[in-house]
Amino acid sequence: MTNRSRSFRVPDKPSLDGIEAKWVDVWDESGVYHFDRAKSRDEIFSIDTPPPTVSGALHIGHAFSYTHTDTVARFQRMRGKSVFYPMGWDDNGLPTERRVQNYYGVRCDPSIPYDPDFSPPAKPDPKRQVSISRRNFIELCDRLTAEDEKVFENVWRRLGLSVDWRYTYATIDDTSRAAAQRAFLRNLARGEAYMSEAPTLWDVTFRTAVAQAELEDRERPSAFHKLAFHRADGGQVHIETTRPELLAACVALVAHPDDERYRDLVGQTVRTPLFGVEVPVKAHHLADPEKGSGIAMICTFGDTTDVTWWRELQLETRAIVGWDGRVVAEPPAAITSEEGRLAYGRLAGATVHTARERVVEMLRESGELIGDPTPITHPVKFYEKGDKPLEIVTTRQWYIRNGGRDTDIREALLSRGRELAWYPGHMRSRYEHWVEGLNGDWLISRQRFFGVPFPVWYSLDGEGNPDYEAPIVPDEAALPVDPSSEAPAGYTEDQRGRPGGFMGDPDIMDTWATSSLTPQIAGGWERDNDLFERVFPMDLRPQGQDIIRTWLFATVVRSHFEHGTVPWRSTGISGWILDPDRKKMSKSKGNVVTPLDLLERYSSDAVRYWAASGRLGTDTALDEGQMKVGRRLSIKILNASKFVLSVAGEDATDAPAAVTEPLDRAMLAALSEVVEDATAAFEAYDHTRALEHTERFFWEFCDDYLELVKARAYDGDATTGAGASARAALLIALSALQRLFAPFLPFVADEVWSWWNEGSVHAASWPDAAEFRAAAQDGDPAVLATTSDVLRAVRKAKSERKLSMRAEVERVVVRGKNVRNAQVAEGDLVAAGRAAELDFEITGDSELTVDVVLPASDA
Repeated sequence: MTNRSRSFRVPDKPSLDGIEAKWVDVWDESGVYHFDRAKSRDEIFSIDTPPPTVSGALHIGHAFSYTHTDTVARFQRMRGKSVFYPMGWDDNGLPTERRVQNYYGVRCDPSIPYDPDFSPPAKPDPKRQVSISRRNFIELCDRLTAEDEKVFENVWRRLGLSVDWRYTYATIDDTSRAAAQRAFLRNLARGEAYMSEAPTLWDVTFRTAVAQAELEDRERPSAFHKLAFHRADGGQVHIETTRPELLAACVALVAHPDDERYRDLVGQTVRTPLFGVEVPVKAHHLADPEKGSGIAMICTFGDTTDVTWWRELQLETRAIVGWDGRVVAEPPAAITSEEGRLAYGRLAGATVHTARERVVEMLRESGELIGDPTPITHPVKFYEKGDKPLEIVTTRQWYIRNGGRDTDIREALLSRGRELAWYPGHMRSRYEHWVEGLNGDWLISRQRFFGVPFPVWYSLDGEGNPDYEAPIVPDEAALPVDPSSEAPAGYTEDQRGRPGGFMGDPDIMDTWATSSLTPQIAGGWERDNDLFERVFPMDLRPQGQDIIRTWLFATVVRSHFEHGTVPWRSTGISGWILDPDRKKMSKSKGNVVTPLDLLERYSSDAVRYWAASGRLGTDTALDEGQMKVGRRLSIKILNASKFVLSVAGEDATDAPAAVTEPLDRAMLAALSEVVEDATAAFEAYDHTRALEHTERFFWEFCDDYLELVKARAYDGDATTGAGASARAALLIALSALQRLFAPFLPFVADEVWSWWNEGSVHAASWPDAAEFRAAAQDGDPAVLATTSDVLRAVRKAKSERKLSMRAEVERVVVRGKNVRNAQVAEGDLVAAGRAAELDFEITGDSELTVDVVLPASDA
């Protein structure tokens, strides 16, 4: 083989300035991150990338968790895999609607006709929003999300994500709508989806149903009110409640079956205060004898326990709170007395808060409020995006079975969770606790506007009443459809809303009903079967711990029903980002930091370094100090690479000299261990350990090995001898280090790679420990470690005497059991330590001691 000289292209002053813009363009033009779909499934690594919500700005938590995924993608690509790494945008649902309302100063009113010439106000006023049609509103949603997606993509490119930008999707585009509607129709056909009119958790501000996974408890002040119910024998029964405003909705009292105080009352009736309605007294094991007076009123509906009692005791429904959170105008039919109806009239139209005040006032007037209310604080259920406590109203909604009411499905989904490899492993328990704690099926319908519509119509009878028992569904070939603007087969548009005609389902799907299909949407399910077979089930689902109960679980549910398998082989769960006070960052707390400023101040690689320093599943504080460390590391890589290439010289060839010297072989042997450890760490999804091993070796390489071999590397023949051995080892190590750092610091790694190699480091192969063991031959890492210890001792002696590192040393004596490890590198130690004499004494001590004698004039 002919030795061909390399042409190095090392800049005079390497810098991080402008490095991102340069390499983003190069990567884009070269297609280095393009997915090769010609590869077989075994040669592909596919990632179910989280689609960020496009309703504002990305925050530093996104940069944190997406960097973790990107390091894995880059590692797998360098390992020879064709990496399927798409990007999606989650742009439907409530967050987008709220942003559009505030941004354009509009609100949706489905009763208003479409205006093709509508333009939003020139000066939007969120407090005086203009009412527009649903179609006009959706057009504005589409417009704003398209702009937001561009901003998000620019940040992702700046961060260095190795996404294949040819594969993108949005959860509201035609592809996603068709996939979501197709999956729903199949769930419906198999009986996994169903409609039910039932008590539903309801947000009165947004006027939409809320699923169990979207709830959060917030501590709120309240009070127990003691009310007097009237027994048939003229006595009283006292109950304590925090919801006196629901007294008109009371359908029963309930006590524990073992409570002696009320055993004789069970099976009888009592009369409600104010309204005089006869209600039964029932027994149920959920009644708590220790709470309040031990007997409670059941209202339809005050909380989820009321729903349980109502269902299991088969009670009447007397709902009084409407969708708007106000008391409905018509009293329940059970209120028949004139006094009762007058009392109810004082509540009609009032908010829940006002109704509570009025009921308490009336109870005081009637003498049926016993004593003063007792103040308490207790947890109240809220919609995670809402500002007011949830109510429970009776509505007609769509559900998907999820094991909440079916033991067989629950066990199957628990089994699916055990099929997954979880990183870290303890996160699986969160999944299992969620599944085991479900108390109802997955409510997937929302009473909103911007989302995937249910592909369902209902025929109307002669009086205009819909037939919910026989929904009209489209052929899959017609998807996506919008029942609000399209007529079903066999009908014409002029029959909409007319007796004998039809109506479209007015609701949209919960955003998770679409996002739960990201593997199918991104992978081309029923759209590109060849692609789908190559990427599904996917290899990795990366995501946050807070959405295990929603995104992860829902995706498992859909894949279990549709494909009979898990949607991915592994899932990596990120921790939260904490602010400097160790509090979780969130928009609601106002402590969120956006990444762009940090990327510009410290460099993208520096921010990635901080992110990669956080392990999966571990909460990590925003630490600009770590970013500064990452920046220093990046600059050191530039400078050390320039130094190595200058030492190697322009006479370096593609066929380097053999590595012959013990110290060089020791360094390569140590490097082989680092490569082995980093590889094993990445295979276990422990990117942090891979970075730690690589960084530790790099600094030791720069601080010790480079100093030890510098003099030797500058001397000697270009192709043979001790100098050539050092130069060959330096180039081998430089190549390995640039590839080891590539997943973490992609900009710097490709920059230095380009100085002396063709192509991109990200298209190069991941280093193989075997190749370094071969180059090291019988090298012993202990030789490098011991020699480095001696050099550090010499430096320390000079530093303590405030001498230059170039100062001459009269004599160095090395004693210990393993001094031969340093003795084989005697020449390098003499040169690096500037020692006139170097002596080695073998003793029985396992700990090495180094005595440094400086010239008398310097002592």
